Amino acid sequence: MTPVIALVGRPNVGKSTLFNQMTRSRDALVADFPGLTRDRKYGEGSYEGQRFIVIDTGGLTGDERGLDLEMARQSMQAVEEADIVLFLVDGRAGLTAGDELIADSLRRSGKQAHLVVNKTDGQDPDIAASDFYSLGFESTFLIAASHNRGIRSMLEILLPSEEEREEEDRADRYPGIRIGVVGRPNVGKSTLVNRMLGEERVVVYDMPGTTRDSVYIPYERQGSQYTLIDTAGVRRRKNVSEVVEKFSIIKTLQAIDDAHVVILVIDAREGLVDQDLHLIGFVLDAGRSLVIAVNKWDGMDPEDRVRVKEQVQRRLDFLDYADKHYISALHGSGVGVMYESVQACYESAMARWPTNRLTAILQDG
Repeated sequence: MTPVIALVGRPNVGKSTLFNQMTRSRDALVADFPGLTRDRKYGEGSYEGQRFIVIDTGGLTGDERGLDLEMARQSMQAVEEADIVLFLVDGRAGLTAGDELIADSLRRSGKQAHLVVNKTDGQDPDIAASDFYSLGFESTFLIAASHNRGIRSMLEILLPSEEEREEEDRADRYPGIRIGVVGRPNVGKSTLVNRMLGEERVVVYDMPGTTRDSVYIPYERQGSQYTLIDTAGVRRRKNVSEVVEKFSIIKTLQAIDDAHVVILVIDAREGLVDQDLHLIGFVLDAGRSLVIAVNKWDGMDPEDRVRVKEQVQRRLDFLDYADKHYISALHGSGVGVMYESVQACYESAMARWPTNRLTAILQDG
């Protein structure tokens, strides 16, 4: 499972700078999905072969009210979902009342947090950190994020070793081709998962302690082994037939990392939107094979179908190698043929080519 690191602290203590240093680029998935604050950013990084997810939770002051209070609650929710919590403070400004309030909130959360004293450049690091030892954190790291100092040694201590990663690698325990089904809320991910499994059921796993775990569902189809990674977080409301999808960016990013092939589900009625492109970017960054499923194709007027197809082809012209399927997960049309694309993607990604053939291709190019 890909570790999740949450960055917490007051505004202007250097969280964004540390985020940029820890992730591969300055591009972040801003949480502009329904119900999530825009102040939360998600990115991916890698250290010594270990991939990880970073959440920049936005600035906290410790005494939020009104809308700021709701944003603070969402930041603390990110803390609950994280494996590693980094509490950033400003080594130049020294200890503030806001730092003390945030430290109290972290203690009440029950999550182990690590104190990170930033902006220690140009001064004695030990003197810069001395103010903060009274907060009582067991581990303290001294860094200068703007100069990329101290970050690698911090990650080396915090991230699991290669032996621990091999022991914990959950995905490799599942057989066959691992398929991650991802997409925005309510585009039909759960319906597609049920259709691919060939049974009308809702996988219920929205229980305490499992809010950030995707479900891995091994199954067999026409003699081939597959494992579906379901991120939808589906539950049924009591006494109501309506199915509610809960969306988790963390689950989505982890599913992308664990999958061999990712099926991105797009709502045909809404067309391709920026959030879809953000998710595509993460699939490409992870080096995973991609299949596009434009869902809810049934019932659309011919004119609308032409318009949506033109939009998809135009905006995804850089993905000319990715198969695009126009489907109805509800009625099953177009779903079966997607397996051909999944199989082809997997075989292409796993193919081992001899050196002489690669050399010939490069010379011809």
